[in-house]
Amino acid sequence: MSKNIIIAIDGYSSSGKSTMARTLAKAVGYRYIDSGAMYRAVTLWALRHNMIEADGTVNSTRLTEALPDININFTTATDDRPQQTLLNGENVEEEIRRLAVSNHVSQVAAIPEVRHHLVRLQQDLGHEKGIVMDGRDIGTTVFPDAEMKIFVDASAEPRAQRRFLELSDKGQAVNYEEVLANVVQRDHIDMTRAESPLRKAADAVSLDNSTMTTEEQDRWLLELFKQRTQCE
Repeated sequence: MSKNIIIAIDGYSSSGKSTMARTLAKAVGYRYIDSGAMYRAVTLWALRHNMIEADGTVNSTRLTEALPDININFTTATDDRPQQTLLNGENVEEEIRRLAVSNHVSQVAAIPEVRHHLVRLQQDLGHEKGIVMDGRDIGTTVFPDAEMKIFVDASAEPRAQRRFLELSDKGQAVNYEEVLANVVQRDHIDMTRAESPLRKAADAVSLDNSTMTTEEQDRWLLELFKQRTQCE
């Protein structure tokens, strides 16, 4: 007999966290929560409302004041359609994945008030357990007592290549050098921000998926899940 747990998957940008978390959640019948999509949705709101200057500076005062007006939710995934991110009821899943949002999401995510607001929402979503959530601070800040923690690591180059192919497949006009620069910049901001910086939790299991196939990665995660949910 197994028990419901919270699975926290943290790691660098474009390391495949969301894909592996989504696949694992489907395999074990858990709910998947993409915390990164929540920060991206807030970033999209800020861009739409001219709260980000040309030099990338975010008007944190205006954005903080607007947080109560920003409603973020998710659709339920089906066999025919993956989970979609809703911003005030609008499906913004495709728009939040664009490079324009990627270029500013780390700056928005570094604002303490934004993090505090979204962490509370994320903790509410995991109240009854049985979830897989991925992000930057899930195992350290959002759910420090999560029963299963993964930290996904990979060098910047394969992550940038993965992201480049993903964007290209969606028809977005990007070049590899631009994507790599974005990945490196986001790593620096995520690791050096004062509020909940990206770091590996002491009890997290490291996973370097640089050379792993998707199938190998999924098998590894499922085996760890079985170990963690086995009742004594």
